[in-house]
Amino acid sequence: MESILLIEDNVAIRENTVELLELSGYHVLVAENGREGVVLAKENMPNLILCDIMMPELNGYEVFNELSKDPSTAKIPFIFVTASAEKSEMKKGLEMGAWGYISKPFEAPQLLFAIKGCIRPL
Repeated sequence: MESILLIEDNVAIRENTVELLELSGYHVLVAENGREGVVLAKENMPNLILCDIMMPELNGYEVFNELSKDPSTAKIPFIFVTASAEKSEMKKGLEMGAWGYISKPFEAPQLLFAIKGCIRPL
């Protein structure tokens, strides 16, 4: 079973996304902030990381940078998820090397399509 690490500080979004992913057959790891997300990624080596940008501890860009420096986590597909509608935010994340970018609020088919396009068994 493929595993997805969801790094999201908003409780409602986190719970709804976990439910959607689990119902879709994924094993979901959950982190409430960026620092916790980095630890979980290194300990569990998920098949994909979904990460909010605006979070406490470490923001999404800092999480991505931290994981990119570690050869063991650098190749894990990483999708930014954010409420920001700024095109510059999307451009920045993609230029950093993220595999994708999803704007909140998102529809279930949109999220699942993005995941299927990125997920790779490790």
